[in-house]
Amino acid sequence: MLHQKLLLQLTRIDRDENLNKYRPAEIGMALEDVDTPALLLDLDAFEFNIQLMADLVKKFKINHRPHAKTHKSPVVAQKQIAAGAVGQCCQKVAEAEILVAGGVNDILVSNQIVGRRKLDRLAGLARNAKIRVCVDNDDNINQINAAARRFNATIEVLVEIDIGAGRCGVIPGKTAVDLAQRITKSSNLTFGGLQAYQGRAQHIRGFGERKIAIEKAGNLVQKTINLLSEADLDCRLVTGAGTGTFQFEASSGIWNELQAGSYCFMDADYGLNLDETGEFIDTFRNSLFIWSTIMSHPTKDRAVVDAGHKAASVDSGLPHVADLQDVTYVSASDEHGSLALGADAIGVKIGQKIRLIPGHCDPTVNLHDWYIGIRNGIVESIWSVEARGAAF
Repeated sequence: MLHQKLLLQLTRIDRDENLNKYRPAEIGMALEDVDTPALLLDLDAFEFNIQLMADLVKKFKINHRPHAKTHKSPVVAQKQIAAGAVGQCCQKVAEAEILVAGGVNDILVSNQIVGRRKLDRLAGLARNAKIRVCVDNDDNINQINAAARRFNATIEVLVEIDIGAGRCGVIPGKTAVDLAQRITKSSNLTFGGLQAYQGRAQHIRGFGERKIAIEKAGNLVQKTINLLSEADLDCRLVTGAGTGTFQFEASSGIWNELQAGSYCFMDADYGLNLDETGEFIDTFRNSLFIWSTIMSHPTKDRAVVDAGHKAASVDSGLPHVADLQDVTYVSASDEHGSLALGADAIGVKIGQKIRLIPGHCDPTVNLHDWYIGIRNGIVESIWSVEARGAAF
């Protein structure tokens, strides 16, 4: 028994102590000394992106509620709010809890939340912050209202309509109006408006094709707004849009709130979208990178880095190599990333550290515990990815 107790003491590691033990960097450290793989944040580019979006939404005279599923960090959220964002979006109750604990007091859970335990947690949050949530069926409205009544809370509810993404959301039109009327008759709920996000349009490469997709979506939204008005229902909020299309929603006169989130980091997949001239979009700068080390150089045309599936999400494509000419990241396994070296690749050597641009920033962030903030080649800040794994 004594041996077992001692073993438990030796193996029990507090989560915070564990994270501190394995932090890949310390404040003041040179970038070259940061351990790999690590999640780097170019602070100059990050701050540029936040300010640029703040300026753009001000120009469009529209509100911005960035999506925290991208950054999973109350620190980033507060920087966005300080620049003018009205609050944050998230997808999970756990994300909302972490944001509220981090001082964010206006949150839209832009998703359907089901199950008594989750809804009780949501209703509890609504006692301490402005909480909105989305629905697309009657049963969920009843469940949310019951939870709000248990906690003597009021929750604002948006009807989600499917405007082309093919995920959650009712068919635009009368079905949405019926749900809105059901919400208004619920004792502890208020009808807030419409959740209208065309997720599939975000990565349509051609500028014209993306624009057409949002115009079609806008027609469906406007049809629903008109029917709500005929039913004497005030549609105060029409929220949606992403980094790939926000300028179309912002200029439509239909949406009055944007949810773009990836803009603050960008990734290789968004970098493939084209602008109106047919050039790759470069409105926002890449600020998020995976710091990796070349650990093997077995042949003249192949090298291997220590950043594979556990360091970078590849659901939207493989990472791009940022720092080497004619070098391509061609395959990933758990702990390895294989690089193909072209004829013009020079200076590639074992131990060399390079930056990779992730294919998809959101799930890549979810693989890391820390943002390592870099400015002028020095570690300036280290922020915890507080909502990493907050999937419930």
